[in-house]
Amino acid sequence: MARKLRQKLGEILVAHKIITQKQLEDAVSSTRGTGRRLGEALLEAKACTEEDLAKGLGFQFGMEFLNLDRAEDSNRVDRSLLPDDIVKKYLVLPLAKSNGRLKLLIHDPMDLEVLDVLRFRLNSEIDTAIASKRQIRAFIDGGKSDTSLFKDKSLVTDSVDVTVDKSVDSSIDSSIDVDQKEDAPIVRLCHRIIVEAVRGRASDIHVEPMADRVLLRYRIDGVCHVRDNLPKRMQGSLLARLKLMAGVNIAERRVPQDGRIKLPIEGVQVDFRVSCCPAYHGESVVMRILRPDSVRIGLVNLGFEQDNLDVFNRIIRRPNGIFLVTGPTGSGKTTTLYSALDVLNRPDKKIITAEDPIEYSFTGINQVQVRESIGLTFAAILRSMLRQAPNIILVGEIRDREVADIAIQAALTGHLVFSTLHTNDAPSAITRLIDMGVKPFLVASSIQAVMAQRLVRVLCPKCRAPDQNPDRKLMRLVGISTEEATSGRVHKAVGCTNCGGTGYRGRKAIFELMAMNSEIRQLAFERATIGKIRQAAIRNGMRSLLGDGRIKILNATTTPDEVADFAQVEGFNPNEISQE
Repeated sequence: MARKLRQKLGEILVAHKIITQKQLEDAVSSTRGTGRRLGEALLEAKACTEEDLAKGLGFQFGMEFLNLDRAEDSNRVDRSLLPDDIVKKYLVLPLAKSNGRLKLLIHDPMDLEVLDVLRFRLNSEIDTAIASKRQIRAFIDGGKSDTSLFKDKSLVTDSVDVTVDKSVDSSIDSSIDVDQKEDAPIVRLCHRIIVEAVRGRASDIHVEPMADRVLLRYRIDGVCHVRDNLPKRMQGSLLARLKLMAGVNIAERRVPQDGRIKLPIEGVQVDFRVSCCPAYHGESVVMRILRPDSVRIGLVNLGFEQDNLDVFNRIIRRPNGIFLVTGPTGSGKTTTLYSALDVLNRPDKKIITAEDPIEYSFTGINQVQVRESIGLTFAAILRSMLRQAPNIILVGEIRDREVADIAIQAALTGHLVFSTLHTNDAPSAITRLIDMGVKPFLVASSIQAVMAQRLVRVLCPKCRAPDQNPDRKLMRLVGISTEEATSGRVHKAVGCTNCGGTGYRGRKAIFELMAMNSEIRQLAFERATIGKIRQAAIRNGMRSLLGDGRIKILNATTTPDEVADFAQVEGFNPNEISQE
């Protein structure tokens, strides 16, 4: 079935006897080769008024026409539904909001890019009515605004109802280092995405092409939240803009690429590590937000209980040996090690790091970027480091025996070595190094301590509440007794504007700190099992991840659900919860 063609504006105006056929022909003739629109030519020739033109456009696009000079029409405007800066910037007026849909009064139904930007900024589907540009501007200049509903700037990620206030736009003009001539809608959209993510405490921005849309998600406190579904037609220009900002080849779509963006936002220099990966429906782009203050929050704020903090401080001040931090990707290992280096970074200490990639820049520390393509590997950098006479060495990750052997030799020759390892708990690091091929006596003599960690979300202090009816089996799962569960010390997530409705704000780590002693060293030398090493470590005072999480549950720092995701009482069957 053939699609019905929309009637032309000129034909509508002639049919309604607003203009004559001669006036239409003259206007069409004057626009040829100029790029001007018909309406502009008609207004310039005074063939019709702006209100006549708006009526014609309303008829053409099937939109309701409002005459703001009439009280019954002007009284329908509710300025409290939009922040004043959006009203003035885009010359739109809000009429009503119902079932997540916002009705706006506009003057140009053909400006689809503005409508797309408004859908993104307001996170709402938009219905439109039309009025003349003159009347909308006059109403704005003479009307009153009430933006009290938009005083809260928090990102409401649980319901994906995101409110962006006027400071977002001003920050784009004053805080982001861009050419002011670059004011295309896609440029502004990219900058709004970035600014909003930074303001919303996101750690990552995910731009993911789908079959019929482009999915935009923010990762906040370790959890991904859907922010918007952008039109598919914006995919090419959006990805090209982000790749251009990241300094990668915008024409290359077949292979993964990595880049960086550096922008001043609200007076703070923020780095973004950008990864572009080819996917079925187009390139997926992930921007990791690297805040310089995130690694200088102080050891106490990492989540250490006082006894673990005392042991940690003693270990990092030893003159030699290896200190390992273990855990999966995204568990905060780098932040912990950088926080330790921040404490040790003094003029009398020389510190060298080998990293892949360098995420944060530190004054006073010699940081070296691994470049496998030119042979600048962890092992090569480590060998060179030892000729630089450092006091402290940080190796981003021990990945193989060669790196492990050099790190151990460095520790045995009087250097303090920090590094990370991918194991589930602290005792597993001993067996992991031996499995790599490192001789057991070298592991036993060089390791000073191993610390495993995970990140759990912290309860929002403004809305957390005691859990009056905690799940008994969940309490068993995290090792909390019936008496403790009913004492009012276990809290639950509620949700408020401060935390964006999630009930959580920020994250802290739970730790498992295993300091080596003669018994554990002997077990390592004998290639003992992980179970025996764990038992010896607990006898030596090590508190497990579950034990540390249990303390944080009873201190109302986090919830049992968060701790149960990473640690559980041994022998407990999690399926029991769903079986009752």
